[in-house]
Amino acid sequence: MPEKNGTVLSHEQYIVQIYHKAHALTGEPGHRRTKHQGAKDRPNRRRVGEYKVTSNEDIGEILSVRLYKEYYLVTDEWFCKYVDVTSPSGHTYHFPCYQWLSGPRILEIPEGRGKLLLGTVNPVIQQQRRTELDDKRNTHRWRFYSEGVPFCIHVDNIKDLLLNDQYSSTKITSFLATSATTVIATKLKGYDSSTASWRNLNEMERVFYFITTKNSERVSQVWKGDTFFGYQFLNGVNPIQIQQCSSIPDNFPVTDHMVAGSLGTSTNFQTELQKGNVFLADYKILQGLPINTINGQKQYLAAPLCLLWRSPQDYIIPIAIQLGQTPGKDSPIFLPSDPEWDWTLAKMWVRNADFQYHEAVSHLLYTHLFAEVFSIATTRQLPMGHPVYKLIIPHFRYTLAINTLARQTLINPGGTFDQITTIGQKGLDVLLRRAMEELTYDSLCHPEDIKNRGVESIPNYFYRDDGMKIWLAIERLVSDVVHYYYKDDDSISKDPELQAWVGEIFTKGFLDNQSSGIPSSLENKPDLIKYLTMVIFSCSAKHAAVNSGQFDFCSWMPNCPSSMRKPPPTIKGTATLDSILQILPQVNTTTRTMTVVWVLSNEPQDRRPLGNYPDEHFTEEAPKKYIQEFQTKLSELSSQIKERNKSKNLTYLYLDPERIENSVSI
Repeated sequence: MPEKNGTVLSHEQYIVQIYHKAHALTGEPGHRRTKHQGAKDRPNRRRVGEYKVTSNEDIGEILSVRLYKEYYLVTDEWFCKYVDVTSPSGHTYHFPCYQWLSGPRILEIPEGRGKLLLGTVNPVIQQQRRTELDDKRNTHRWRFYSEGVPFCIHVDNIKDLLLNDQYSSTKITSFLATSATTVIATKLKGYDSSTASWRNLNEMERVFYFITTKNSERVSQVWKGDTFFGYQFLNGVNPIQIQQCSSIPDNFPVTDHMVAGSLGTSTNFQTELQKGNVFLADYKILQGLPINTINGQKQYLAAPLCLLWRSPQDYIIPIAIQLGQTPGKDSPIFLPSDPEWDWTLAKMWVRNADFQYHEAVSHLLYTHLFAEVFSIATTRQLPMGHPVYKLIIPHFRYTLAINTLARQTLINPGGTFDQITTIGQKGLDVLLRRAMEELTYDSLCHPEDIKNRGVESIPNYFYRDDGMKIWLAIERLVSDVVHYYYKDDDSISKDPELQAWVGEIFTKGFLDNQSSGIPSSLENKPDLIKYLTMVIFSCSAKHAAVNSGQFDFCSWMPNCPSSMRKPPPTIKGTATLDSILQILPQVNTTTRTMTVVWVLSNEPQDRRPLGNYPDEHFTEEAPKKYIQEFQTKLSELSSQIKERNKSKNLTYLYLDPERIENSVSI
């Protein structure tokens, strides 16, 4: 309730409206049925409750309100959306909350206007923010995860998270239902327990005949084609691996003669290199990783180099593949002119390497783990009244829940990752550490990443184009908000809460790696705008790009093998379809992989698409207007993407704003 000098005032009436809702009627997480249905003056569920607070004098500007529960409500859990206080003069103060009240907790909510701790600040505000952050630092503690890997939230089980961080019951029910449907189906068919090899490709097609997508069906038809192989480097689930190649690496001795058949007679290899039409996908980071054992059988991994070329028809096609980093007679360079199954198998090894890198680095590290770091640091260092908190908090919804669940069941020892991938959990830890050592700030910023990889002019690169439009839309929103609250560069460099926030991210997330170019402090408006755009883009658009197409591209196992059961070939002329079936994952490994990518590709219910902010943390008209403009721009982009895809056999909808979730929540 409103206070003055620490004393509750009584007499002149103030009208207090509290929007609250309880578990039983709302499907929110952590439901406990109340034991006090008949308690006097009990707030009504799922509605605005109106209360009168009196004072014998004008108490002046109201800076915060305190919510707490009477003793008979302590075991209940209540969700407060907001509190509005109307003074006798008719002025209304807004207090956005959007938090659960659990146990005997006292929750103090600041007035809704964004405020910075700069200049002369009311001591009440200073104390409220200190108390809030002290409390959050106790509930959100860092935990060491693995050497050289970002820190994570200090909980063992998803149930140990605060209610504010858990999945809603709607979302968890939807998530479990999707998982159960696929698991039960494969168990009933006997696939989940079979360690046999696939007898033919037709048998593989029957596994998930009841769960398909338009794109997954198309992939199963075109997976062997060179143009489709190249297309996946642009618009598949790992669209950040390809880079321009101006000179061939010394350990990849491709000659003019080798690629002449692919290039034709109208050009030559050196000319194409000089024109910027040659590209490289290099998986050297995988070399020497620990290798997994699945079903008692050792798995194998290649660290290939794959050379690609932009054809006159504007296709990106592979023209040479070497399956190891060390050239020699035991590491032949495979070419499109080789026997059909030799060339197909070489491409499969590249796709297997790409699967390991994608799941560990592009997907897990760049989106899930960094989003968790951003989320924890925001909770610990930015109070609810800080404008940056208000801007970015929607983009961390459910991130702690999905990451905690992943550590419980997916990337834990013996978990799903151990059951389906070549590198397993032990190899994953090493790969994450290597990726952290190579990480750069530019690789996290879409415009710089595109430029540094030299892929600005590749045609039909929808990830690049859609991603750039979304980046610019986010950047516009961020810029408007930053300029509204920060009057000059000095106000940024002297904002203690902002600097503590970015400093903690640098230490706990990027592990003080100064060579990465990632800032440990922010000195001016452009720095802050770029950094916040990176954070929001990583948690929303980038995650959608590397997550949402997993079933489309990876459910057809020959296109994206999660593991390989025999070593890479050292000579040509030995591959057949039968021998490849003995290399591909066994039946149960295949079906488990299909189940995982189906679940991860389907966002459960209780979604909030990019730009959809039903929790109104901003109360001023200006930032509300900026959000509306952002939503309008996203709507325009969505229409453009839908129109483009009408003419595509293989659609690219992963960066349609309507399909991008605000946060990493699956």
